[in-house]
Amino acid sequence: MANSASAGITYKLDRPQALAGETVQITGLLFNDTDSAISWKPPKSLVLQWRNQDGHSIRSLAYLATASAQTNVPVNNFVKFMWRAVVPTEVKGLQAVNIEGEPMLLALDTSPLENSLISGTPATGPVVDAGAARDGQQSDPALPANVVAATGASVTQGPAVTSDRLVNPPTAFDNFRSAISPYEPIYFDFGNNDGRNARYQVSFKYRLFTPDDPMNPSFEDNIYMGYTQTALWDLHSDSHPFVDTSFKPSLFWRKDALWQSPSKDWFLGLATGVEHESNGKGGDDSRSLNFGYIQPEFNYRFDGGSTLTFAPRFKAYFKVDNNPDYADYAGHVDWKLRWAQDNGLVLTGMYRQGQESRNTTQIEAAWPLRRTFLNMNGYLHVQYFKGYGETLLGYNHKSDSQVRVGISLVP
Repeated sequence: MANSASAGITYKLDRPQALAGETVQITGLLFNDTDSAISWKPPKSLVLQWRNQDGHSIRSLAYLATASAQTNVPVNNFVKFMWRAVVPTEVKGLQAVNIEGEPMLLALDTSPLENSLISGTPATGPVVDAGAARDGQQSDPALPANVVAATGASVTQGPAVTSDRLVNPPTAFDNFRSAISPYEPIYFDFGNNDGRNARYQVSFKYRLFTPDDPMNPSFEDNIYMGYTQTALWDLHSDSHPFVDTSFKPSLFWRKDALWQSPSKDWFLGLATGVEHESNGKGGDDSRSLNFGYIQPEFNYRFDGGSTLTFAPRFKAYFKVDNNPDYADYAGHVDWKLRWAQDNGLVLTGMYRQGQESRNTTQIEAAWPLRRTFLNMNGYLHVQYFKGYGETLLGYNHKSDSQVRVGISLVP
């Protein structure tokens, strides 16, 4: 591979202990930190050297778990490969495993756990301050107990290699934080068409089930609750009132990649669920609707480090008593297109077509502020809107062209 200083492959074993005759997996992580895409074809087999402490070596093969095909790795991305190998029957004790041609050693303990001094027994004694031994000292001094405790480790004993690390159980907030993630864009923009105004949106989704295996989530692990809130704020009137606010809770299933091409440049995702939207007002100003939707997501990954996504959302409305003609203005499809550079420019567009030439266009651009003189989190955000439905209250009123500029946290 070109530019080996910034692109290469690293290997690891899937576990620290296995008996002779058992199958182990070797994972290869092909990474690309260069400024251009790389192409690589994984070998069908790897030659392994098994070495014990006496220097005795045995050679065997590890076999690629999938078909060997040319793989493109975009900039700032990585691809995983897996080989399977059987532990030779002759090996015993701790083995240093080398992949021929690679300057690295992997360790595997082939002793039964009940007899293993390497993998099966806990580590007793304090944690030492490595390299801190001074003249006259035979060993490194122990670290203060509070320094060790701050890492979450035991002061007096560490777990065996094959055991989970002894850490405090996650708190309720830790569980909540790991289950919450971005959903729709989050932004706060200002405009000055027909007086100063602002439009903002906050959005997040919450994963209802925690996968037992994050690498292989089951069907129910992809079920989410979502919440989005969008508001139009009048800043030129005396009391600075909110023109309208939309509250949009949802329940949906989504998977980013149901299918991927062998080269992983094409991948297909899917989202489907139900959403409620209302403005929380009463009387003549009350607006609400419900719809079910299905949203296929067609993605193409460019070699230069960007992704193009076409994600049309097909909607079927129900219980729209307050505004039964809503579909005449908003239509039944949100045509959405997005192009996003890695750590760069993000462009999105949305188009709706109602009846009798009623249409809506929204175009957005975002640029990371870390790549400006401000060097701060977030994005510089620009939004263009024209058409129907800028607010739920005014779904049947056409808005003139409006350009707003502001900050986006999630573009």
